[in-house]
Amino acid sequence: MSELDKNPIEQFKLWLEQAMSTDMPEPTAMNLATYSERDGLSSRMVLLKGVDECGFVFYTNYESRKARDMVNCPEVALCFWWGLLERQVRIEGKIEKVSEQESDAYFQSRPRGSQIGAIASRQSAVMNSYKELREQVIAVEKQYKDQVEIPRPAFWGGYRVVPAAIEFWQGRPSRLHDRLKYNRKANGDWTIERLSP
Repeated sequence: MSELDKNPIEQFKLWLEQAMSTDMPEPTAMNLATYSERDGLSSRMVLLKGVDECGFVFYTNYESRKARDMVNCPEVALCFWWGLLERQVRIEGKIEKVSEQESDAYFQSRPRGSQIGAIASRQSAVMNSYKELREQVIAVEKQYKDQVEIPRPAFWGGYRVVPAAIEFWQGRPSRLHDRLKYNRKANGDWTIERLSP
């Protein structure tokens, strides 16, 4: 990694582009780890929907377990694993909601079935049966059957992980892996450390 970009966001975009050019399924999939005092640690896969200098964006139900965790503890961690390239990227930072305008725009870009699914599903809530979910989907389909545009529900939208640290890991033979970690300074600049594998 001798030619690593001084800006970790630009370096991430390069690695993401390279991952997307492979046959790997879901290169935008990332593990999101959260914590709450009540429920402890939790992690799950979510999909990256945008990245820029402000951070890493994903969308979900604001009433889900992860959303509740993030209200209680806004510090989160992300992890990307691109096995075919022997690469991992770990991100630590604070969570913030994206603007309503951003959430509205992304919701409208989704397929209609995904919009209906987002409205019908009360993510993380206990259900009596899968049939109950199907019935909710049918009810939402009927509710919006005459509308071209389905409005985004207030309980669904985007989050941005604002990174404080980003680590790039490149696999090497004999476990002599290459690890470089960017740490954000108070002024917004980044320092780079090389870590022992």
